[in-house]
Amino acid sequence: MNAVSQTGPSIRFRGRSFMAMTLVADVPLAAWLADFDVWLQRSPGFFTGRTVVLDLAGTAQSKAEVERWISELATRGVRLVGLEGVRPSLVDAGMPPILRGGRDATLAAAEFAVAPAEARKPVEPVNLLVDRRVRSGQSIVCLEGDVTIIGSVGAGAEIIAGGSIHVYGTLAGRAIAGATFGASAQIFCSKLEAELLAVDGIYRTAEDIDDAFRGKAVRVSTDDETLRLTAL
Repeated sequence: MNAVSQTGPSIRFRGRSFMAMTLVADVPLAAWLADFDVWLQRSPGFFTGRTVVLDLAGTAQSKAEVERWISELATRGVRLVGLEGVRPSLVDAGMPPILRGGRDATLAAAEFAVAPAEARKPVEPVNLLVDRRVRSGQSIVCLEGDVTIIGSVGAGAEIIAGGSIHVYGTLAGRAIAGATFGASAQIFCSKLEAELLAVDGIYRTAEDIDDAFRGKAVRVSTDDETLRLTAL
């Protein structure tokens, strides 16, 4: 009788890299959380669906402190996929894993630090110019000023600005303006196909955008807690 070798389904592993946003913790925790809550009120939903890592370097000295950081962020809708800057002895199997070897992104920004209230609004805004197309899955973040894109913003991409957003091309992704400077911010684009628009925390999704503005050059601003779209 011939032996028949049977094999089960093969299991394949692939190495892939994913972009994550790093929250940089600071002490005292209560003050940091108070500042963080103010920011979240101005940009609700900012962390929804995001890949977030918490950097605890120099802040957590015990397992209880690590657990509290994780718990406080979870109550605010921030789900962590990993931790940085913490001793392995302070992390157990029920916590996000410790990550190593991460590198700061250049334009597709990956770091977000909540600074003290008096430091969040610089006297001179620092504006960001991106002279290329922003592709699906990329995130451009500049909380210190305006963001100008010379090119299109693809579906699934995201632009977040402390001030205004200018897109000289098609805006097909998400545009969130006014994260730092509030209602004075605006959004401008040459062709509107956006998935989401937001200024000073006031949102409008694709389903809520009037078809009359689709494919048009548009200005987005706020007026009495309402998001206003104007054809250019």
